[in-house]
Amino acid sequence: MKNFFILNGRVLDPSQNLDKKINIEIRNGKIYKFFSNKIKNIDSLNHIDAKGFIVSPGFIDLHVHLRDPGLTHKETIGSGSKAAAFGGFTSIACMPNTSPPNDNPKITNYIMKKSKRDSLVKIYPIGAITKGQDGKSLAKIKENIHAGCIGISDDGFPVTNSSLLYEAMNMAKDLQVPLISHCEECSLSKNGVINEGFVSRKNNLPGIPNISEELGILRDIFISDFTGCHLHICHVSTEGSVKIIKDAKGRGSNITCEAAPHHFTLSEKDIDIKNSNFKMNPPLRSDKDKKAIIDGLKDGTIDIIATDHAPHAKKEKKTGFLKAPFGIIGLETALPLSLNLVRNKKITMMNLIKKLSFIPAKIAKIEAGSLKKGNFADITIFDPNEKFNYSENLINSKSKNSPLINKFLQGKVKYTFVNGNLIYDDRK
Repeated sequence: MKNFFILNGRVLDPSQNLDKKINIEIRNGKIYKFFSNKIKNIDSLNHIDAKGFIVSPGFIDLHVHLRDPGLTHKETIGSGSKAAAFGGFTSIACMPNTSPPNDNPKITNYIMKKSKRDSLVKIYPIGAITKGQDGKSLAKIKENIHAGCIGISDDGFPVTNSSLLYEAMNMAKDLQVPLISHCEECSLSKNGVINEGFVSRKNNLPGIPNISEELGILRDIFISDFTGCHLHICHVSTEGSVKIIKDAKGRGSNITCEAAPHHFTLSEKDIDIKNSNFKMNPPLRSDKDKKAIIDGLKDGTIDIIATDHAPHAKKEKKTGFLKAPFGIIGLETALPLSLNLVRNKKITMMNLIKKLSFIPAKIAKIEAGSLKKGNFADITIFDPNEKFNYSENLINSKSKNSPLINKFLQGKVKYTFVNGNLIYDDRK
């Protein structure tokens, strides 16, 4: 492999506390060196001029639904990886709610084999906690971790049986992987389709109260405290949840958590009730909740940003708010939405990169999230100022279920590298 150069960019790397205009040389797919001097007679085919752009470690998303195997009319490993590359993600972790669910090494091996063949980015499977994700008995957790899963989750559903969750957390602790929890008390959320609030009442739709998430988080933290398991809490969406997590961290609980871009960008007042692309779980909450999520990202209570990319076919989403499935796509819009936090001076650019790369890598215990010499050259280069219309023809995901379609967004990925290979080039 030839040497490759990234020149004149502003390099931000939280792992080295590096924020500097400097050049990068890539050799054999890895970071070879940083240098400041100019290169004479450089080959036009083996460099990128990143002047005016930010160069960062490749983004990592710990919460993606690839729908493969079994639900490939929504997404495939190939199409999901293209969406990831467009969004600047070089590593993604895929949730187990496939068909059949990823509850055994056979499914994990399928995902890993197909990823090697079809994926542009690095894919890390997450195994199910319970067999068939039915909440009745444990899946083949140990075997799945040994096969390559980086964590366990029943995301899409909570594990309602506390005894099973206790047993799973003990196993996760022994295996030294996080238990990634969708926290929800289903007896309270019931058949809700939207946040319980003024919009649900105005439109006579069943609501999902904040307390359904908060009680789920409380229970899971208590079990995590008792077992010592690393608990990672998915898609935090309420003010109460942020307070609970902050208090638990203050007393030393072994927990991390994430927020999705839609929860710190939109609120229930933005919902077009005729457009079920606004339907997601957890739902869009109140402005007060949205502010709490932003504050949690700012003060470090919320560790990372994860998209909860959840593709669904158009015909499925056209059935209206009551019947349509929960979820929206998010890989391709995560960066521009997250950059609003920087523009509004809620977090620094360095802190944003940290939440999109360095910290997710540490949580998942994967070799990524850093531009240190000798590391694989997984790199994202983006223009924080470029505006673009997020039209359907730009979407690489197989599904188009986003409430942001035809909206102008600011912040565009220009190039994405995986192992030193240019997998996305905005010029093309």
